[in-house]
Amino acid sequence: MESASSRFLKKNMAAVMTVVAFASLLIVWEAVARFTSAKMFLPPASEILWKFFESFTVPIGKHTMLVHIGVSLYRVGVAFFFATIAGIALGVSMGYSKTVEAIIKPIFEFIRPIPPLAWIPMSILWFGLGDQSKFFIIFLGCFCFITVNTYDGTKNVDSVLLGAARMLGASERQVFFRVVLPSSIPYIFAGLQIAITAGWSAVVGAEMVRSDEGVGWLIVMGMTNGNTVQIMVGMLAIGLVGYVLATAMAKLEGRLCIWNQQQGL
Repeated sequence: MESASSRFLKKNMAAVMTVVAFASLLIVWEAVARFTSAKMFLPPASEILWKFFESFTVPIGKHTMLVHIGVSLYRVGVAFFFATIAGIALGVSMGYSKTVEAIIKPIFEFIRPIPPLAWIPMSILWFGLGDQSKFFIIFLGCFCFITVNTYDGTKNVDSVLLGAARMLGASERQVFFRVVLPSSIPYIFAGLQIAITAGWSAVVGAEMVRSDEGVGWLIVMGMTNGNTVQIMVGMLAIGLVGYVLATAMAKLEGRLCIWNQQQGL
């Protein structure tokens, strides 16, 4: 008969493996930083973790870590909202209309490979040094992923479903809202999940544009001052929050697209 501990391990094996993997990484990191020449440029993991947790009560710059994370989340949230609207609208339009695809897709494919950081000088010129330039850079980090995935979803709608809907007398409006859009939702959510983490990553570059708060600022200021600990504290904050955002988006997709998961069973 299985013991309670065996049942617990089987049920939570993925979580246990994750904890073991992170614990092993921290132990190796600590040992390398303490006992090898790498300690000249690699702070011990214990020092990073201590400074990270301390930053929630002791300010870095003007604010504590919670405020820095909140400011960056606000910037990402605003940019992500507008990127979602624009990306879904453009992706669906290109996927559904051959005319729009012929006109817009070549332009989009020309702009898409340009990384968001390359737009920093133009964002300053167009929007100044305030939050608008940061919104623009993060927007670009999100927009392309949402557009591409939405476009792919719209193009990959089952032609049998489209033909059946039209054969039964559905108008083009009904075909679009009852067949095309629902079939594209899994692709859209895949794009949103990638975009939210890409936007969160882009916040570092965005906050290079004259900022005095945010997790990106922590890294930039740490680099300016040669403070390796602060740089890695900022990296830790970005990694943890990015993981939470990606997990939350995956959970949201699971709830809203449960019908799609059931079809795959």
